[in-house]
This record gives sequence, structure tokens and C-alpha cells, in this order.
Amino acid sequence: MKNPKTIFVLTGAGVSAESGLGTFRDRGGLWARFDPMKLATPEAYAADPDTVLDFYNHRRRGVVAAVPNAAHAALARAETRLAERGGRLFLCTQNVDDLHERAGARAVTHMHGELLKARCTACEAVTPWHGDLTRADACPACGAAGRMRPDVVWFGEMPKHLDAIERALTAADLFVAVGTSGAVYPAAGYVRLAKARGIPTCEVNLEPSDNADAFDTAEYGPASVALPAYLARLGL
Repeated sequence: MKNPKTIFVLTGAGVSAESGLGTFRDRGGLWARFDPMKLATPEAYAADPDTVLDFYNHRRRGVVAAVPNAAHAALARAETRLAERGGRLFLCTQNVDDLHERAGARAVTHMHGELLKARCTACEAVTPWHGDLTRADACPACGAAGRMRPDVVWFGEMPKHLDAIERALTAADLFVAVGTSGAVYPAAGYVRLAKARGIPTCEVNLEPSDNADAFDTAEYGPASVALPAYLARLGL
């Protein structure tokens, strides 16, 4: 598709894998090595908050140390170039890292939350948080201690910004999924929603995802190589 004006891009863990951040569902991914039911549910946090917080502290340190790669940079450039033409790139990510922002993306919708933020379960205030999080930490907003948790979406919780995401998707000229497993809903269903509205779809991935058959076209290879090449063909 040449010169699309409005592009909806969905990114997953595969975009950040080349920056050293682990994927979740691939062989050797986080959920192959750790039980998500013991680390990524409200029930796990209630039962053993110290273990859950330690797990996310380790992940947070990894995010802080990571550096954006060429895939992140390519999306930031595409956002700028589309805006200069009067268009829009809606960047929706399943990732909880901030590598899109650090690469220069100005508007990023984090449907699964952000690891570098903490949320108070007493007052629901959200605070930027780049260091370790412990039960001794008090909420900067209300002062409650022992009530802070990572502002990420755990299993059994509702993803964020769903209404805004669906509005943006239905208004797009092109839907592109990058580095996604195609196994996590509702994100995995967006390609079929796009197709139902006649929107062209493309998968950019290291290998076919679980829902690869739903896409019109595909580009396979490392995100840092395949995505910039694909966007360049779109004139971005």
C-alpha cells in the first residue's frame, strides 16, 4: 500500500527483544521460565507481594538499562513523517517498557500499562517510578504505605485504553502488527477487526504468529531490519 495517511501500529515483545528485553511466549521466554500465575496476577501479589515486587524490580532494572533499537527509531520517524503530511501514526503497544518514547515517539498508547510507573491501590494515583519498589514505600499522593504496585496489567485485569484503541483502529488506512505473538487477546483480535472493516493488514515478525493466517501480507525477519525496510517501502 502506497502513501497511507493513517496507520495503526500494534507492537509486542518482539520489538524490544533486540534491545535485550525478554519475550514472553517464545521458547525460553519469561513465561517458559516463570509461572505467571505466581508473579503476574492480583492474587499472587496479595499472597506474596515481596516475591512479585522483586520480580518486577528485576524487570524494571532491565528496562532502565536497555537502549532503543532500529525498530523503535523507525516507528518514531514514521510518526513524524506522517504528521508532516497531515496524517497520523497511532502507536499501540503491548510492551510495558519505554523504548518507543526514548526513541522519539511522541504518542504511545500502552494497553498493558507501564513498568516505570507505580500505582497506589489505596487512592489509585499513578507515579513515575524508576527504582526498586518495596512494601515499605509510601504513596507520594496519599501517604499510604504498603499499597504500591507496578502499574502494569496482570492476568485477569482489563487492558487499558480499549475504547480509544478501537476508535483509532477503525479510522486507520493500514493495520500493522510488529513483533507480536498473536496469542494475547484482545490485541490478537485486532487484525480481524481491521479486516472486517476492509483495512489492509500486515504482519512484521521474526516468524509467523499464532494468527498469521489473518493478515493480508507479511514481512519476516528481525524487527530492526524488517520494519525499517517495510516502512521505507511505504515512503516513511
